[in-house]
Amino acid sequence: MLAALREGVERLTDSKEWERWLRFRARFHRYSFHNQLLILRQFPEASQVAGYRAWQGLGRQVRRGERGMAIIAPVALKRPQGAEAERLRDLELPLLTYRIARVFDVSQTDGPELPAPVGEMPSEAPPDTLERLLALVPSLGFTVEFTDLRSGRRGDCSHALRRIRVDRRLSPGPKVKTLGHELAHAILHGPEFTGGRELAELEAESVAYVVCQQLGLDSSAYSFGYVASWAGSGPVASRQISRSGQRILRAAAEISRDGDVSSPPVTAFLAAAG
Repeated sequence: MLAALREGVERLTDSKEWERWLRFRARFHRYSFHNQLLILRQFPEASQVAGYRAWQGLGRQVRRGERGMAIIAPVALKRPQGAEAERLRDLELPLLTYRIARVFDVSQTDGPELPAPVGEMPSEAPPDTLERLLALVPSLGFTVEFTDLRSGRRGDCSHALRRIRVDRRLSPGPKVKTLGHELAHAILHGPEFTGGRELAELEAESVAYVVCQQLGLDSSAYSFGYVASWAGSGPVASRQISRSGQRILRAAAEISRDGDVSSPPVTAFLAAAG
């Protein structure tokens, strides 16, 4: 299954749809660390952020009444000319000043669908699959809430609150896949995890893919694009999937075997994975 995941990601990142998504993503400004903190403080569920004019350039319009998130934007100062430049040439003047600018999340805009590397997975799930995953949650010390989430977010996991949330509006297939993804975060990405968000998302979606395959639910169309969007090009993603293989399989085994990773089938499965 991990081999199929690697091959699927590599095929996707050779496609024209992937190139189109990369061109689209390149049009988004890269915000500084401090501005990222400002954005998340004002809009914790922000996903894709751009200025008013930038959204118009992408064919979308900020809805009337939406309040933008304040960030700090640099403004280049005009260099003095002529006699003024001669008089001030020995002074160390800043070349930048700063102003408050407003940016908006995609959820605050209307317009055509944005390019995305992820496809849709089956809407239905085999019987009792959601219940099987929910049965694991108490042993992890977490609770699960099915609620309305904003910004197109399907789920999230909070170790501080020991809580997993899943968008209740999802159909059964995506709901199972999302719960598998968030369970992986619960198992693998607690306070002791030292990797970045890119690695955490790659691992969580890889676990979700393996779990879904074991449950008879094919998440390939969604998972390949999701992993690639966090890991980058196919070869890069493939190497990282291999490096995280043991962690991915161990978490998948814990989820799909109701927490019993010491049973002989699971032990043999992990040993065979190298």
